[in-house]
Amino acid sequence: MVDVGSGSQREILDYKLSRYSCYLIAQNGDPTKEPVALAQTYFEMQTRKQELYEQLPEVSKRLMIRGEVTTHNKRLAETAKKSGVTRFGTFNDAGYRGLYGMTHKSIQVKKGLGKDKVLDRAGATELAANLFRITQTDEQLKKHLDVGKVIGDRSATSTHFKIGGKVRQTIKDIGGTLPEHLKPEEDIGHIQKRLNAQENKKIQ
Repeated sequence: MVDVGSGSQREILDYKLSRYSCYLIAQNGDPTKEPVALAQTYFEMQTRKQELYEQLPEVSKRLMIRGEVTTHNKRLAETAKKSGVTRFGTFNDAGYRGLYGMTHKSIQVKKGLGKDKVLDRAGATELAANLFRITQTDEQLKKHLDVGKVIGDRSATSTHFKIGGKVRQTIKDIGGTLPEHLKPEEDIGHIQKRLNAQENKKIQ
């Protein structure tokens, strides 16, 4: 409903656009208008980022996504704390149980990782699935905080589990390989050390 004057209102249609619709409108809009110019710049930047990402070797993709996962995991931990989470081990494991159908420890055993962290041995595809799980859980918890609601351990943990499960279901729906069946990669820490050594040699 919109105000039309004299205290009266009129019902009008509203539309929710897909990302692609927004892209088409922005690219065909008048760039002299500031919102259109900003949208065009945004989509051009995102396109360029994707182009650069696709040109990266697999190792570089892993390093980049692993860095993103680390950053967003820290943010999720902060949000979870504000949401009333005190049992962080249980909270974190809930995300793994939702996405992998098993605990972090069980994933280590299934993949033969020893004491290595699951995400340090994950490839780019597996890391991307976890990044989506983490960021979406963070967003959901923040929605409660935005309205002043502290949901506590049980609800926050349940939220993490459910979102992990939804990401898992999406992988199933598109015919992808479930993360517990993806092959482990070389430990990300070893790769980083090797690249640092190579860089030091170049500098010397």
